[in-house]
Amino acid sequence: MAIQKKENHFYMTNHAFVMKAEGLKKKLNTQTEDPTAIVSVEKDPNAVFGWKAKKIADIESLTEKSYGKGQSLIIDFGDHQVGYLTMKIRPVGSPPDAPLHMRVTFGEMPLEMGEDFSTYDGWVSSSWLQQETVHIDVLPHLLQMPRRYSFRYLKIEVLDTSPKYTVAFDEIYCETVTSADAKKITSLTTTDPMITEIDRVSIKTLQDCMQDIFEDGPKRDRRLWLGDLRLQALANYETFKNYELVKRCLYLFAAVTDENGQVSSNLFVAPTLIPDDTYLLDYSLFFPVSLYDYFVATEDSDTVKELWPTAYRQIELAFKRVNENHLMEDDVSGAWWCFIDWHPTLNKQASAHAVLIYAMKRAAELARAVGDDKQVADLETKIAQMKKAAIEYLWDEQQHCFISGEEKQISWASQIWMVLAEVFDTEKSRQVMKTLLAERPEIGPVTPYMYHHLVDALMLIDETTVARQIMQEYWGEMIEDGADTFWEAYDPQNKGFSPYGNNLFCHAWSCTPTYFIRKYKMD
Repeated sequence: MAIQKKENHFYMTNHAFVMKAEGLKKKLNTQTEDPTAIVSVEKDPNAVFGWKAKKIADIESLTEKSYGKGQSLIIDFGDHQVGYLTMKIRPVGSPPDAPLHMRVTFGEMPLEMGEDFSTYDGWVSSSWLQQETVHIDVLPHLLQMPRRYSFRYLKIEVLDTSPKYTVAFDEIYCETVTSADAKKITSLTTTDPMITEIDRVSIKTLQDCMQDIFEDGPKRDRRLWLGDLRLQALANYETFKNYELVKRCLYLFAAVTDENGQVSSNLFVAPTLIPDDTYLLDYSLFFPVSLYDYFVATEDSDTVKELWPTAYRQIELAFKRVNENHLMEDDVSGAWWCFIDWHPTLNKQASAHAVLIYAMKRAAELARAVGDDKQVADLETKIAQMKKAAIEYLWDEQQHCFISGEEKQISWASQIWMVLAEVFDTEKSRQVMKTLLAERPEIGPVTPYMYHHLVDALMLIDETTVARQIMQEYWGEMIEDGADTFWEAYDPQNKGFSPYGNNLFCHAWSCTPTYFIRKYKMD
């Protein structure tokens, strides 16, 4: 174990865990994908982001036209791609007497083909926008772009050549990369076309986020986030069954903790393994939860024994926020201490209290698996105390819901997480969810991440029909709005919502409908 410092960020490195994680790294699967059509984009007030794509030519016509200064074309690959682009470019006309200067823009949605990137005004860095300007001195040329891109649409703009020649594109293709093995996927038996499509898009979302790690998004961040990992792993167990990738990610998190032993909310893995200096209570608690889910899926007791101390440490650290009344203390400073969801005014006290109970229940099962009877008893005592505190301090019998924070906020998240924590028995939890769906508080879910937990809570209380309906309505509407992979944020009541002003259109935490469909035989 070594102590390392990155500027003012201290963290501990377990080199044995790093070596174990690196030993689990496998060669990525590759496939060549060709474009399907040439398209144009136009503004459409009825489109969710204001733009739509329209086919204007078959892809076979690509080589028939050449392009000079000020001309452009947009290529549609027909589906979302993650990989490396190659273009075979030849000159047309006189011998080239000047370099080819062109701009290449990659986009997941028509929006990115229509909007001028120079007008971008989000708070996430514009450097994540996928646009390159290249000069090519000698033609013909095989352009192999070195960066990995996440896209469906490709815009090529010829900024300049010379008056004497134009250029044609004889071949354009993408070499896709993923650690997912599509041969592991079994077919559904459903005759419901919407369930089939939701499952397909879920799997595609997961596949494109499965690289050397479970990335949160293949376009932006490309980091390993614990909240995303937990949900990706669940979907993976029902589809690609890449257990070694989950195991690798668990060891990576355990390999670099802060000086107190807390796992970071996310990791950078290149050029070397570095934990981010963001620590979130719920994400840290999802380490023992993810380890438990992995154990259920694999029965790998050796990994559980090795990672159990790290898992239990997350419970211990979370308890520093629990007061003498066994209640999770709120953070009134406004600090980003717990995620839960992207809703800007969500109070997180009740949800965090419930997440700790939820994590402790799974930690107790891990303690039982490693034969630690003392910690089993300790955890079960704490679970009982915190359940009692939830009812005493956070349950409003008159309104029949859980409240949160000094202002006694009523939110979807508080009800959902208290049901997942099983604070009440099944029947009373069912009444909580019925009240929630009837009253529909203003502070609602705004991401597929929170909608996953809504569906999960309904499945826990055997409300399968309602869960299936919500899943079809939410993810189904996203498909109707043009999703070929599921998005980071989507609010049906405010479809342009983004926490940063720049949505991520392929995002890991949105992939879980396939988990519900396959685990619970919703097909």
